[in-house]
Order: sequence, then structure tokens, then C-alpha cells
Amino acid sequence: MSKIFSRLTLALLFLLPLCFNASAAENSLAIDPMTCLECHSDVVSAEEFAASVHGRNACTSCHTDITDLDAHMIGEQMPGPPQCVRCHKQETAEHYASVHMLNDITCSACHHDIHSHTYWQGDKRIAVAKCTECHADSFEVYHESIHGQAVAAGNMDSAACFDCHNLHQIQEVGDPDAFETREFHTRVCLDCHADKEMMARNNVTSVAVSTYMDSYHGKSYRLGYPELVAGCADCHTSHAVFQHDDPRASTNSANLVATCGACHPGATPLFVKFYSHGDYSDRENYPILYWTFVSMTTLLVSVFAVFWVHTLLWMFRGFVENREKRAALIRGEGHHHIPDAYKIYRRFNRLHIFLHLLVIISFLGLSLTGLPLKFASQPWAKILMDFFGGAHNAALIHRACAVITFVYFGAAVVMSYNFLFVRKDLPGNPIQRLFGPDSLFPNLRDINDIAGMFRWFLFLGPKPTFERWTYWEKFDFLAVFWGMIAIGGSGLMLWFPEFFGGFLPGWAFNVATIIHSDEALLATGFIFTVHFFNTHGRPEKFPMDFVIFNGEMNKEEFIEERGDQWKRYEELGITEQFVKPKPSGVLYDFILKTFGFLAVITGLSLVVLMIYAFMHGGLH
Repeated sequence: MSKIFSRLTLALLFLLPLCFNASAAENSLAIDPMTCLECHSDVVSAEEFAASVHGRNACTSCHTDITDLDAHMIGEQMPGPPQCVRCHKQETAEHYASVHMLNDITCSACHHDIHSHTYWQGDKRIAVAKCTECHADSFEVYHESIHGQAVAAGNMDSAACFDCHNLHQIQEVGDPDAFETREFHTRVCLDCHADKEMMARNNVTSVAVSTYMDSYHGKSYRLGYPELVAGCADCHTSHAVFQHDDPRASTNSANLVATCGACHPGATPLFVKFYSHGDYSDRENYPILYWTFVSMTTLLVSVFAVFWVHTLLWMFRGFVENREKRAALIRGEGHHHIPDAYKIYRRFNRLHIFLHLLVIISFLGLSLTGLPLKFASQPWAKILMDFFGGAHNAALIHRACAVITFVYFGAAVVMSYNFLFVRKDLPGNPIQRLFGPDSLFPNLRDINDIAGMFRWFLFLGPKPTFERWTYWEKFDFLAVFWGMIAIGGSGLMLWFPEFFGGFLPGWAFNVATIIHSDEALLATGFIFTVHFFNTHGRPEKFPMDFVIFNGEMNKEEFIEERGDQWKRYEELGITEQFVKPKPSGVLYDFILKTFGFLAVITGLSLVVLMIYAFMHGGLH
């Protein structure tokens, strides 16, 4: 029976010159394959060749340099290496750019069974077996891993060698700290684990990708700086990937200190309690993160709801008031005469102005470098980060601005202590000073002022006259203290995780990340919308109130806006102590006003970018 099959095979090969592929037909020099087999049957099996992927080709389809059979038979014309590129152009091009080509590993090194090579039909086990021939050391580890075991069991969804390294365009792993290597260690994992359909088909959670992308590591990777952070392979390794309850797994609880310690020297058992893939939307498995996120979201929504309503009401009422004043002036009435109406008085001293400049500089710096990280999925975030020269430089700027923040906060604490306990020019004991008219601490009067403002908003009463500080100014001042606890405290934890990980459980960093991120969003959104409006955007001050830059206000403005403070100063006989002999200089005003407008424009631009991010899915 085998003899009959061999003869049929030879007959088939004899007929091949009549129908072989175009590459052999073009040169019209094809030689009968049966003739070749008469001498080379010990090298090529007719049956195996006929059943192979090349079975429809003649011998000279590959051995194209054999054009004269007689010359070949006497040894004058010998075949060179087959030119696979003639048929396999794409594969050859990929191989030409590979690390295999650089090391003289040619096609035949892997495809040495060229005469019996059969279709692999997507069976990853065949490809893995090929790689194993040279990379036995890696295979030993891979074969035991969850990926290797699944492939061996016939699961073609599981990762094989070429899923990560490609089939032909195999790149050199290279410097472990290089951008390409660091990017590779995460990208190849995301290719599969971001496929929700594939993960669901294999009963594997897809939350790993989303939670990684929400982390500092993932956001830096997404922004294009994988060399600065840990990637998937840094924690899970490249080949020895095991279930976390397997003692061999790098993510096993017994091995986590060493795993985390590779990037975080001094990592402790407390430190590694960090939720690497903690999902703040998963109430069942991560209740602490869930309720932290809910609390922060509630705070954001509440604050913005109250103050945006306040802003909208004020905007409309102020617009109406301006029209009423203009109409009264047209009629020639309504403008009360104030002697020396434009006499200048000092509201802020040089220290106040300097500290406010520090606030502006540090806050803008923190916002410009922090928001790209929060909204890392947005195209504008990458542009901003590149503008700073990369995530590393942005981090340095962010931390420098954080130091400035601690400086002005420390100054505010010292000034508050001085106000309450040291100054001799203020009456009363510390408690009386704390709740007195010169204090930035809220008191009962503020409740009346708030009620009075809402009556004015709704056209139910006159606009209140204020003391030295309004209720919205007091809110801004106290927000600095709350912000330093929430943003400053969480920021320090994230800045020095190894130190705080020595006595805090690792999940505290998950909580700190949520608080730092959402509180920063609250601060930037509030400052660039509510505070900007209260200070510069309200109709009676638009486009800018320059008092914080030169500390000056004229008498008419003083009486109209802070009438009760003026009355108190008049009763105390101290009004003239605050007279400013001459206004600030032209150059000073020009420079500071330019700076002020740039700050406002920058802040409003960031508001637009944040709105764009929320509209396009960049929620956290």
C-alpha cells in the first residue's frame, strides 16, 4: 500500500511543473521534482513534502539558482540558501528588523523542517515548541506558569511567547531601564488583559487594567513615561506568572516585601498591604476605598452646588444693580457725594501681598503639573506634561510648589498666633479676638450677612454692608487649613511612602490617593470658578480687583463695600492711620496687573480643559 502511495505522490510531483506557482513559471527553468527526488530521496520525503505547506511548489521554486541540471549533477552549479523573501515578503521584512537577524539567526534556524512543515492553524503549542529549542531556560519557567499551563492544555487565549515577543519582528529586550524596555513590560500585558471579552471568556477579571491605569504608575505610563514607574512585569514578572496564592508567585503575601522593595527600598509588611488593584467602586471587596470615594464625591458635589448657585444668583443680581446705577446716573440722581472719595487707604500690607503672590504661584504650579496626572487619558494632559519636559520635571515642579505652600501656610499659622496672643494694638483676650471683627474666624455676624446677601439676590432687601472680612473671604482662608490637612497630608504620604509605610497600613496610600486627587479637584475648581468670580468676576469688580496686588482701595469703595468697618474705624479714631500717601508706581502696576491677568487666564483655561475631560470620560 505504501508503494502505491509513493508512486501516486511521485506522479503528483511529476505533474507539478505544469501548475507550480508564478515565481517558478516566470523564469521557465523549472526542473521536474521527480528528477530531484531520484538523488535527494534521503533528504526529502515525497509524502511529507506533498503534505507540507510547500507541497504545491517545485524544488526550483526555492532553489532558484539551479537552472542547469547537468551542471548541477557534476557539481558545477550548487544551490545557495533559499530566498524566502520571494514569497514571504512581510515576514522577511519583520525578521530583517529583529534581534534574530542581528545574531545571524535565519529563517531555517526556526523552520528547519522546511520540507515537512505543516500549517500550524493557530496552535500556540507549535510556536512555543519552536522557541523552546533555543530558549529552554525561559521555557522551564514559562511552562510552569499559569500562561504556559493554559497553552499546554490547549487554551489558545493564553499568552504564548509570540504574543509578547511577536513571531518574526522580535525586538531586543535591551537596557532594563530604557524607555522601550519599560514600555514593553506593560504594553504586552495590556494587549490581552484589556480585552474584556477575552477575559470574560476565561473567567479572568479585567479590573486589573482599569485599576492600574487609575494608579500613579498607570497614569505615568499612559502619559508616556513608563521608565519612571512600575509596570506589570515588575510586580508579576515576565515568565513566572502564578496565581497570588501560589508560594512561587512574586505577588504572594510571603514575597511581597521583596517584590515591592525592588522599587521601594525599606518596604515593610505594613507597606505591602497597599491595594495594587484596589477598585474604589467595589463596595464589597474594598469598603474603605468605596466610602472614601463616596465621601469625597459628596463633598465635591455639595460645595460646588452651594457656591455655584451663590455665584449665579450674585452674577444676575450684580448685573441688575449695575443697570440700576447707570439708569440713576442718567437721570442725574442716586450718586451720593463723599468728600475725598478717591483718597487712598491701605487694606493689605506688603507681607499680605507677598504671601498672596506665593499662593498664586504655588497654586498655579500645583494645578498645571497635577491636573495632567489626574486626567492622564486626555490628549491635552500629554501636551502639558511634555511642555514641562516630562513627568520627572513636572514632579519636581509640583513638589517645589508644595514646599512653597507649606511656607505660606506656616506664615499664616505664625500670623494667626501673633494676632491672637502677641499683638498689643488689638483689644480683648484671645477668645474675644478670635470672634472679633478683625478675625478671619466665622462668627454669628456671618450668618446674618449670608441671609442678607440671599435676600438681596432675591430682591427682598438691601445689599449688606460688611466688616473687615466677608463670609466668602473667611471661607477661603479656612479652606487653606482644611486643604493643608487633606491635600498636604495626603501629598506628604504619597511623596514619602516608605517613611509612612513604616507605621501606616499600605491601604492608607489608596485612601490618600483618592483624597489628594479629589480634594485637589475641589480646590482647583473652586478657586478658578467661585473664588475668581467673588474676587474679579462679579459685575462690580470685573475684570479684576487689583487690591490684593497693591493693597489699595479708595474711600468711596471702602465705605460702599465695607461700611461697617469704616464706621468702626471712625468711632475708634484710627481711620487716618490707614491712609496711603501715594498710589503704587506705574511700572509696578503694569507688571503685577499683567501677572494677575495671566493667572486668571491660566486658571480659566484649566477650567475649560477640566470640563472637556469630564465630557470625554476622564472622570478620575
